[in-house]
Amino acid sequence: ALRLRGDPDAGGRLIRALALALLLPVAAAAQSPVNLPAGCEAYVTIQKRSCVVTHNFTCDGDPAGHQRRVDYTEEGMIYMGRIDAETQWIESFHIRADVIERLAPDPADPASLTDLLQTGRDTWDFQTVSEPPAITVYRGHDELTGNQIVIDGVTLEETVFDVIASDPSGAELWRVTGSEFVHRDWRIFLSGVRVVTTPSEQFETDGRPVEFIFPGEPGFLSATPRHDCGNVMSKGQ
Repeated sequence: ALRLRGDPDAGGRLIRALALALLLPVAAAAQSPVNLPAGCEAYVTIQKRSCVVTHNFTCDGDPAGHQRRVDYTEEGMIYMGRIDAETQWIESFHIRADVIERLAPDPADPASLTDLLQTGRDTWDFQTVSEPPAITVYRGHDELTGNQIVIDGVTLEETVFDVIASDPSGAELWRVTGSEFVHRDWRIFLSGVRVVTTPSEQFETDGRPVEFIFPGEPGFLSATPRHDCGNVMSKGQ
């Protein structure tokens, strides 16, 4: 059986505790900023399409190069995740489903932001282990299009990607194709327009950034999304 190194429950307890510290009552979210736990510091708030606001931050207790993100909709927090310097998905907490995913050891083909930025293309093949117990296999690629996009004064590089998620037997669970953006200095991907295909449906999501808000600016660490709210709700992240 595939096992994570160390205490398999410790990571789940840690990310749930961190998420609990960031949870705001929906009624208070419009008036209260997100208060990060001690030792954590945000560097940008991103207001996105589909009524989502994201905060990207680092925490002193994480390994060097790791960073975290938390997403809010009008209904409150929906996602928290941690990546490493190569943008590997170290852990993800899907709040509504109460599911935690963690990167399994020894990926067959680790995701590498460095390879993408140096060569224009990166392939990856890795597994995650979830709580409740499940193993998911992810295979896909990212590719730079060569286009630079300036949004709210921030220069991003456009990418295209595809990913297929399957169970350990090879049965396809879902697939996604679309475009994203990458920020070289922040070493993060930002969502774009995606087409999600499952065995029962196909739908499109639009998570493109609209505003970038930095420390000291109005709206920094606000838990209130601003764009496409009230009539457009995001599916997934």
